[in-house]
Amino acid sequence: MIKHKITARHSGICPADRLPIALIKQAVTAALNFEGVDMPCEVSVLITDSNSIQAINNEYRGIDKPTDVLSFPMFEFLPPGWADPGPGALDPETGLVPLGEIVLSAEKVKEQAEEFSQPVSCEACYLTVHSVLHLLGYDHLDEAEQKKEMRRREKLIMDMIGDAI
Repeated sequence: MIKHKITARHSGICPADRLPIALIKQAVTAALNFEGVDMPCEVSVLITDSNSIQAINNEYRGIDKPTDVLSFPMFEFLPPGWADPGPGALDPETGLVPLGEIVLSAEKVKEQAEEFSQPVSCEACYLTVHSVLHLLGYDHLDEAEQKKEMRRREKLIMDMIGDAI
């Protein structure tokens, strides 16, 4: 089994609003395993508030409003899905392939969990899986087929996580 390094931390979140880091790490691992990532990778997850994610969204995407999750991939996988990113991808200091960073808004996760009548842990895992797929090149903005395929993969990965949520 490939050993990935997944770091997750809260920033600017009061203790009562924190998301379940262990489950978020499990969701990242499940998505990487499902996608057949066969090299040790590193994924960083920042859990923050709506004001902070709005600032990040504005800085990097030019959209001045909060969002639920942002993905910052280090590589462009074409077609989408895991492929060896090449010899320069491995960080010589860590021995890991840095896939990218995920930023989650704890406030948006809680709002959406309530909106969809599901546990906060389920929504946090879903958005994490969604974001990992973005790190691996999947998208849902342009083509209906891509969106359909991304949703199918999300469901299969969430089914894998299942009872842990």
